[in-house]
Amino acid sequence: MNLKRLLRHLVTDHWTVRRAFPSRAMQAIESAIAGQERRHTGELRFAVEAALPLRYLLSGGTSRGRAIEHFARLRIWDTEHNCGVLIYLVLADRQVEIVADRGIHARVGDTAWVSICDAMRREFRQGRFEQGVVAGVQAIGDLLAAHFPAGKDAKLNELSDKPVVI
Repeated sequence: MNLKRLLRHLVTDHWTVRRAFPSRAMQAIESAIAGQERRHTGELRFAVEAALPLRYLLSGGTSRGRAIEHFARLRIWDTEHNCGVLIYLVLADRQVEIVADRGIHARVGDTAWVSICDAMRREFRQGRFEQGVVAGVQAIGDLLAAHFPAGKDAKLNELSDKPVVI
């Protein structure tokens, strides 16, 4: 375990999340998600966690594993067309993960998700958290609209658009 990383996780707290994502940024992200979801039948969620829990971190847990846990906890897999997508950010590492349900992942594949994560990380390195997340939401929205366009029979919002602070 890298001592510097461990210390970062110990000192990163909910106040750090609030500084990176003040209420206006969270509202902008929620608005971006709602706007994108009018274009497709997919469901997008954004979750940010200040730091990984110490026990989880010391046991070798990864941000990817944690993202998959939250994908299940938030029931993002439970959408009619299996096209839910979670954007998960661990602020202490500025590590972003995208977890996509099997319906959209089968059509898009890993390369697209990696590319979106890379673009978001570039924004995060510049301290532009809101812009990074909104750009990720838009890119994912474009993929969902291409593969699961909204139609007259589309279900209305299956999951909340509100960002989650874990």
